[in-house]
Amino acid sequence: MQHFLALKEVSADVVNHIIDMSIRVKNDPDPWSDSLRGKTLAMIFQKTSTRTRFSFEVGMTQLGGHAIFADVSTTQLKVGADLADEARAISRYTDLIMARLKKHAALRDMARGSEVPVINGLCEKYHPCQALADLMTVKEKFGRTEGVHIVYMGIANNVSNSLALASVYTGARFTLCVPERDPDAADDEQMAMLKASGLYDENPDPQAAIQDADVVYTDTWVNIEFFNDPAFAAEKARREKTFMPYQINEALIQGRKTLVMHCLPAHKGYEVSEGVLDTPNSIVFDQAENRLHAQKGLMLWLMGKI
Repeated sequence: MQHFLALKEVSADVVNHIIDMSIRVKNDPDPWSDSLRGKTLAMIFQKTSTRTRFSFEVGMTQLGGHAIFADVSTTQLKVGADLADEARAISRYTDLIMARLKKHAALRDMARGSEVPVINGLCEKYHPCQALADLMTVKEKFGRTEGVHIVYMGIANNVSNSLALASVYTGARFTLCVPERDPDAADDEQMAMLKASGLYDENPDPQAAIQDADVVYTDTWVNIEFFNDPAFAAEKARREKTFMPYQINEALIQGRKTLVMHCLPAHKGYEVSEGVLDTPNSIVFDQAENRLHAQKGLMLWLMGKI
């Protein structure tokens, strides 16, 4: 049985296969419409979500299956129950579990108990499902991923972790352009893998980093749950000052064909300008749509259908 908790735990061949099949299913969905008939996906959320919830639930429906949504606050998971035991019980009812939790360690506990595949819908270290959709979008736009140069600007975090490894797995060049790293997202093992790939580098200068970039990507500088938290206001203000030179705006991409990506939701006026997502360079909403198709490809792979 294969879980999908972090990209470093699957091979480059697997990632490329899922991306290719996701594009195939997107372009010709009818043959797959009953692939997961009679199957049920449990969706467990500790962190709020829009794209992850909608894409998995709609994806499961379009594949002929059924999805159950559960907010942790409405389950026994809230009161400190043993996560391995809870996952073991849930897996007796369902065929897949997708969990969006605050801590990767909690996902590992669930996977340890589950008798069905567990999917990481996001944690503090990784966002592997987002990365599948991202590289799927790149492949659609360029007809390839090999040699495409992807630059990530902002704060190094869970999104950049998964994006970086998905990029090098698919033969893309990846440049990290950041002034700071989220310490909660640190992964020394994965960093060693990236550096050994020959496709990863770091450049803290936005103008230099973007010179030959095909894609420039960013994410929120402040986690969604802290953005309007008064207790985080001072840190939010500090980050705004520190990261503003890394904002993706019209001036940065002026005269360039560089495509703009963002995993959404965007804090306009912070990591992106008010209008940059509406420029011809932006492929943000194609990227958001592809969450649906990439989730379908992932679930089909985990269920042995592709």
